[in-house]
Amino acid sequence: MAAIPLTSRGAERLKQELHRLKTVERPAVITAIADARAQGDLSENAEYDAAKEKQGFIEGRIQELEAKLSNAQIINPAELDAGGRIVFGATVDLEDLESSEKVTYQVVGDDEADIRANMISVSSPIARALIGKSAGDVAEVQAPSGIREYEVLDVKYI
Repeated sequence: MAAIPLTSRGAERLKQELHRLKTVERPAVITAIADARAQGDLSENAEYDAAKEKQGFIEGRIQELEAKLSNAQIINPAELDAGGRIVFGATVDLEDLESSEKVTYQVVGDDEADIRANMISVSSPIARALIGKSAGDVAEVQAPSGIREYEVLDVKYI
């Protein structure tokens, strides 16, 4: 499996989720399965089926998180020295040249992306257009509505 880039904050979130699944969710579903078993006939026991399904989901997510964390390449943006160029982990101030709207994004890993928090995936079209650019450069992004142009106002590593 290839290295999975994560910011230090993103890796910490995945570790917290893994801990919660192992210490809270897994024991709760084991208890639910035991309670459902105690009710007798399992062939028509909806609670048992639901608990087993939830257990499968939890175990699958635990395996997924463990694999991602074991293959993670953790990058601390504050320690980057990219010479003002946009790289993974950088926080970027942009201006849409058509609407003059200003926005700030951080380029993060796929598992960390959250557009509501202004965190865009490194594999998204806008991040791919921005990688390698510096303040003052213009990036062209292919959007569903056509090509959008963004001017890079500032690049920070925080």
